Amino acid sequence: MKPYISTLSLAIGCMLSAGNAIAKTELNIQRVFGACEAEYAKSVDVSAANGECGIMTTLLNKFDAENPDIDVRVTTVEWPGYDQLTAQMASRTPPDVVTMHNSVISDYQSRNLIVPIDDFLKMENVDKSIFTPTATDGVTREGQFYGLPIDTWTMLYHVNMKLMNQANLVDSEGKPIIPNSPEELLAQARQFKQATGKPYFIQILSNETASYTRLLYTYLFQQNSDFFANPEKISLQTPEAKNIVNLFKTIYEEDLTTKNMDYPATVSAFSNGQGGILLNGNWLLSAYDEQAAQADSPFYNAYEAVPYPFLYKGAKAHYVDGHSWVVPSKRRDDEKDAAIAKLFKFFAENDGQWARTGHLPSVSSVLKDEKFLSLPHRSNILSVTQTGRGLPAGVQRQWALQDIIGEELAAAIMGSKDVDEALADAESRINDVLSNL
Repeated sequence: MKPYISTLSLAIGCMLSAGNAIAKTELNIQRVFGACEAEYAKSVDVSAANGECGIMTTLLNKFDAENPDIDVRVTTVEWPGYDQLTAQMASRTPPDVVTMHNSVISDYQSRNLIVPIDDFLKMENVDKSIFTPTATDGVTREGQFYGLPIDTWTMLYHVNMKLMNQANLVDSEGKPIIPNSPEELLAQARQFKQATGKPYFIQILSNETASYTRLLYTYLFQQNSDFFANPEKISLQTPEAKNIVNLFKTIYEEDLTTKNMDYPATVSAFSNGQGGILLNGNWLLSAYDEQAAQADSPFYNAYEAVPYPFLYKGAKAHYVDGHSWVVPSKRRDDEKDAAIAKLFKFFAENDGQWARTGHLPSVSSVLKDEKFLSLPHRSNILSVTQTGRGLPAGVQRQWALQDIIGEELAAAIMGSKDVDEALADAESRINDVLSNL
């Protein structure tokens, strides 16, 4: 009988092993931030990773390694990923968790396509109060969290200090002199152009609509313009909006900015010292810091980054957005819910690692962490976690609105439309979109 018992035990053991393998909970995660498997496919050392792709890939690898009961399956999609997500939802095959901009959450939440995550946070004892006010505002709809905040991002002045020194626009502490009014901005831009022969600004003006829109929002906030008093209707035919468009129209007409450059061209132009200040996001911080450390760089040891200045005397405010993890509506079992909850806790605990990308932390305690504060430029931009504002939570189709505003502002600034006409057209087009949701 012994051989039989041995064989039976072996068979039971194999069945149990197979059962354990089958019992692993599959968690399908869909993200943006690029692909870099060649370098980071097997890396779990987050502290050694760099850049958005490297850090995100390594974080997910580490989560997978630390949770042997969860089978993490990651799909990387082309930025921003919403066309693919919408198609997946239409076919009822969405991922379990997906990255989403806070500005897009209302589009999906209002149609019940994503679910509140409060219960997931409670499962792992993640207190919602740990998140910054800006991050909290970004994901809150109808009193509930509809995303796990990953970060806050904003637009910055990326400054070539070598050229600013040449233009005598550096203070006694070696910091860039930043304008405090529209008049100061024009005066400094003209001074810079005369001293260096180069444009003060490097701007994305081709194949891009977001840049002007984000700038408009920031400076409408700073003038206390309640341009979205009704989330279903925008008001742009205002003195505040005209102030901003006319200011940047003058900058364009006086050749105080680069022209006809798309996104990659502007990033390259700043790298090559073709202008003083690049208007772009905080996600470029680490890349430019690396360049500034190279002896052959045009801004070797001469790079600074600061938030957009307060040009108007109203509110101290900056337009911000952020990235979050959201959960699409679909049938899930308890094991899947538990896996999602663990993922959220993991990312909240590793918020400081993600902040090395240049994005601002979503967890308040990271803002006081010496490791974070020792990173270059972070002390310059900390205030954005307090001054940051998004559009009102009820505003839908924000990316479509961004395109409309950007198109119309570009037409006005570059002279193909009258300023009043462009603002009227932007207002009309947006309100038409919002009235037909």
